[in-house]
Amino acid sequence: MGALYLWLSGMPAAQMAQSISVLGSGIILAIIVLFVAVGALRRINVYEAFVDGAKEGFGVAVQIIPYLVAMLAAISVFRSSGCMDYLVQAVGAGVRALGLDDQFVPALPVGLMKTMSGSGARGLMVDVLKTYGVDSFEGRLASIIQGSTETTFYVLAVYFGSVGIKKTRHALGCALTADAVGLVGAIAVGYAFYG
Repeated sequence: MGALYLWLSGMPAAQMAQSISVLGSGIILAIIVLFVAVGALRRINVYEAFVDGAKEGFGVAVQIIPYLVAMLAAISVFRSSGCMDYLVQAVGAGVRALGLDDQFVPALPVGLMKTMSGSGARGLMVDVLKTYGVDSFEGRLASIIQGSTETTFYVLAVYFGSVGIKKTRHALGCALTADAVGLVGAIAVGYAFYG
């Protein structure tokens, strides 16, 4: 690992990006070849096993469609109604009233949206990067937040929906608590490194 790091760190940025891309593609190809080789050694018909898995995956996808549609509709209502903007403005006003630095507030929608939709959060992160710049505190913080929390509602809808669980009990509360801790931790890391 250390030799790989030393080899890559001595390259110009463009060549390093190309080398990492080729290396990543090679690793993915090697994993696929490894699966096929292990299947062949164990005398498993890999193609039939793949087709059976695809059939099962399609059945699960059809089963979870109602849960996904409900979740996507809720996300759309939350954003379109302006609730996200009101919530962010309220947090900003509260932070300013306490006399604290509110520089993190423009990146906050990324963390709020991430609990509902990864692609929605990615879109908001790109908006922050375009508005404030890639090297700005807000842009860096939005990027940190993007990797610090989980798409909780999506995960609960998909996984609980796929096995037919309708009462999630404490899973939602625990997951949202973990997301809140991740968001606060991301903001703390942002201030520690870039603030």
